Amino acid sequence: MTPRTIFESDHEIFRAAVRKFFRAEVTPHVDRWRHQGVVDREIFRKAGDHGYLLMWAPEAYGGLGVDDMRYEQIVQEENFRHGDPGLCLTLHSRVVAPYIGQHGTDEQKQRWLPAAVRGEKILAVAMSEPAAGSDLAGMQARAEEHDDHWVLSGSKTYISNGLLADLVVVAARTGRGADRAIGLFVVEEGMAGFRRGRKLDKLGLDAQDTAEMFFDGVVVPKHNVLGDPTHGFRYLTHALAVERLQIAIGAIAHAQVAFDVTLEFVKQRTAFGRPIGTFQDPRFRMARMRAELDAMQSHIDHCVMLANAGALSAEVASGAKMLATELEGRVIDDCLQLHGGAGYMEEYRISRMYRDARVTRIFGGTSEIMAEIIGRRLGLDERRLTR
Repeated sequence: MTPRTIFESDHEIFRAAVRKFFRAEVTPHVDRWRHQGVVDREIFRKAGDHGYLLMWAPEAYGGLGVDDMRYEQIVQEENFRHGDPGLCLTLHSRVVAPYIGQHGTDEQKQRWLPAAVRGEKILAVAMSEPAAGSDLAGMQARAEEHDDHWVLSGSKTYISNGLLADLVVVAARTGRGADRAIGLFVVEEGMAGFRRGRKLDKLGLDAQDTAEMFFDGVVVPKHNVLGDPTHGFRYLTHALAVERLQIAIGAIAHAQVAFDVTLEFVKQRTAFGRPIGTFQDPRFRMARMRAELDAMQSHIDHCVMLANAGALSAEVASGAKMLATELEGRVIDDCLQLHGGAGYMEEYRISRMYRDARVTRIFGGTSEIMAEIIGRRLGLDERRLTR
């Protein structure tokens, strides 16, 4: 593996501590979590106790005030290696919480962020709908304004942390007709009219509580609205760049683990009296995967540094997400093939990794949507070229 140059000594000390945490508090529970279909709430509190949640949050709100994405990157990488991708700590910390941190009032931050930092309140974001997945413009959920509150109606689906979440940032349309105005509403556990549907059965990510949500005339106080209730589309699209980078970080970390698991396997498993890794085809496959993983890891690391500098663009994040998840799929498919019949057996880790990996080319925006975003930034927009 090509040496990685973006980490400093403090990061490596942090990684050692995180690895110890995951081995002690996560690894022993993974099989049980996957069987029960949800992680234990307690793991969020334990992560909070160690300072691993919302590390970017200012000390005034209970955080460490360390706004360096490399630390979240390390948490992700160690989770994929020693934990399980169904444990959505990064979704809680780096995808959902920043909506509050960036668009919330001081009162809202004081009300919600400290509990999220401690892992006492688990966060989720509700964007996708049954008839509108990657297309935010097709959103049907609606909020109607009244004197001191909004009334929220609609449904959402494919919500990660859907069963555990105490606070849900819900996107809903606030405009009428051609007005595509969207607002972000913080719905809290226990609000009348808010109910969760079934836990959705999935191809993979067995430990992740993916659920439906229904909002039947939920009265949302105006002090639960984030920012301007007509600017939610801009808030969402801005945040999606970081979310897509987080997916790319996880995808390459997952592929790296699959490679390492498979390298050990092909060194030990024999066929025709010799290790299968010594045959030309497996040897060449492993060599190509190693080179491709190194190249992609370098690009993802570069994107992390761009994000730290506030210079991560939508198209660069989309490209990173598209290429990292596509590579993850190819690598894990090859790794399963190199396991032979064993790769199809659930008792081998590569089998469940294969199932877990498939969704990354879909959630956070499909690969096709990523290509569309990049193409438009190249000026290849039908509306412009056909005028």
